[in-house]
Amino acid sequence: MAETPRDWFSAPATAGNWMASDGPDSDVVVTTRIRLARNVAGFPFRARMNKARATEVESHLKERLATLDFAQDQAYLRLADLTPLDVELLFERHWISKDLARELDGPRAVFFSRQRQVSVMVNEEDHLRLQILGPGRNLEGLLDQLRDVDHLIGERVAYAYHPRFGYLTSCPTNVGTGLRVSVMLHLPALVYSKEIEKVFDAAAKMKLAVRGYYGEGTSYLGDFFQVSNQVTLGRGVDRLLGDLTKVLPKLVEFEHDVRRTIAKEGSKGLEDRVWRAFGVLSHARRIASQEALELLSQLRLGVCLGFLPHLALKTVNELLVLSQPAHVQLLAGKELDDEKRDVARADYIRQRLAEKP
Repeated sequence: MAETPRDWFSAPATAGNWMASDGPDSDVVVTTRIRLARNVAGFPFRARMNKARATEVESHLKERLATLDFAQDQAYLRLADLTPLDVELLFERHWISKDLARELDGPRAVFFSRQRQVSVMVNEEDHLRLQILGPGRNLEGLLDQLRDVDHLIGERVAYAYHPRFGYLTSCPTNVGTGLRVSVMLHLPALVYSKEIEKVFDAAAKMKLAVRGYYGEGTSYLGDFFQVSNQVTLGRGVDRLLGDLTKVLPKLVEFEHDVRRTIAKEGSKGLEDRVWRAFGVLSHARRIASQEALELLSQLRLGVCLGFLPHLALKTVNELLVLSQPAHVQLLAGKELDDEKRDVARADYIRQRLAEKP
């Protein structure tokens, strides 16, 4: 029997090195994600394909992706062969997008390597969506790694490409490089001080998009925000990276400045908020995923400010993933209804917070 995401994600240690606590500026920049959109020459775009053609594209790509040999742990999974829980696990780990996870009709798949933190979505908005995840701020390093994967696939797959316009994509805003660079930021001090609107204004001026915890089409949760480029048409890779490279250090320093100001002016109000969050999470017998995420956000800030010296940032980062609905059921070893899931989540969080450093 083939392995499934349940086999891979069963231990806390597998929460993914993209949620590690040792990346550059990792107290504010949680993860960096880089994505490339590609289509196969000779096939209509995804939105114009019928099921037969979509199946043909998926089979075409499966055959060619199977010839890649860049990691021992690579796998190709057809989503139709997985349970809904397995699909949700992939989504909660950010291996697949919301669109790929929620699409109910048509052949969809994902090829990925856990070791390299690379995944290739098949038949999402485009025929191919290549992405890589990493901890902290590491734009250039991750882009170099993803370019290597893009080159390997490009040797096996004829990409839809125009000499003037570049890579052709379903959405006109992605035409050109097909590049989307996204960083997940934890900005609790800016939210707490009501300065977060300045972030939105700065991003808009730089033509950057600010999205929620799971990216496009998702809401803001736990003071986590994803900042990414909006348009690739007419912009080279250097310019796209330059836009984020200019604004990202300023956003990080802005959050740091507000944290320092809060601490200098007297942090009892914020410290009380952090310890109340710790108290609820340490004693709750039932907790929903959104509330858990909001409270874990407060804990993460408390760890970064030194309010909770006994708690490791790595533990909080892992709980941000492992407290999500599919992961709670994975840890429980069975599918649970909402009420039992909330109880199991509270049990697991209490257990992890009670561990000795």
